Amino acid sequence: ALVQLDEEVRFYPLSILTRHEIVNDRFGDVPVAVTYCPLCNTALAFDRRVDGQVLRFGVSGLLRNSDLVMWDDATNSLWQQITGEGVVGEFAGTQLDTVSTSIVSYADAREAFPGAVSLAQESGYGDGYGVNPYAGYSSSASPFLFDGEPDPRFPALSRVVGVSIEDVDVAYPFETIRAELAVNDEVGGTPVAVFWGSDTADALDKFEIAESEAIGTGVAYDRTVGDDVLTFTADGEQFVDEETGSTWNLLGQAVAGPLEGEQLEVVPHRNEFWFAWAAFFPEAEVYGDA
Repeated sequence: ALVQLDEEVRFYPLSILTRHEIVNDRFGDVPVAVTYCPLCNTALAFDRRVDGQVLRFGVSGLLRNSDLVMWDDATNSLWQQITGEGVVGEFAGTQLDTVSTSIVSYADAREAFPGAVSLAQESGYGDGYGVNPYAGYSSSASPFLFDGEPDPRFPALSRVVGVSIEDVDVAYPFETIRAELAVNDEVGGTPVAVFWGSDTADALDKFEIAESEAIGTGVAYDRTVGDDVLTFTADGEQFVDEETGSTWNLLGQAVAGPLEGEQLEVVPHRNEFWFAWAAFFPEAEVYGDA
């Protein structure tokens, strides 16, 4: 999980997050909770400030639609991880502010942001990192601990890039963005681009995560730069905008051309399993769905 806030970039390996699921951290003066629900494959980061309080989040042990339910240490309110919304307690109905998060490979993150730091295994909690407690889960036919009927339009454990902007939610199936490589669309009035990358490992495949197959990833960006709205096409493993001919990498950096040095803004999104997306956003649009 690559988390970006202002000029600071940090990498949180899923091989560690599968064990802890929540990391309470700080980016300068901003308290941030980095979260990951392996049963839904949702990696999201949130600003921990709510109504003048700095909350510390923990794993409640509860699930809703197989998604992690968090709790805060100030009020014991319960929060839905996939939406960042308070669901029970004093903060029920409160929405956490998201912090830019995407699932990418460590190799891509290190190349794009050589000065970024990574969460290390030396946490004092002993061994157990680097293994998948749900071996074979991503290739199974049905989700674990899901009480309901999965939406039949796609396989339950297939992946989508779920984008949420201004109360508008759109899902981009992996099979679609894998074919198009660069998707240009609009969500909630924001022009978005979804880039496809093909070598990110499946953290929920083999028991040893490092031995897992590449599943790929989708990263969603605001395609506005300055006063211009860019239109992207794929060029090998990179992307080119039609307006200036600049070349961009998977992590939204212009690496050549007139816009070299520019950085696209990551918009709120998740690479989640279809069953989870459909359970929490049943009325949402699916890109390419006739």
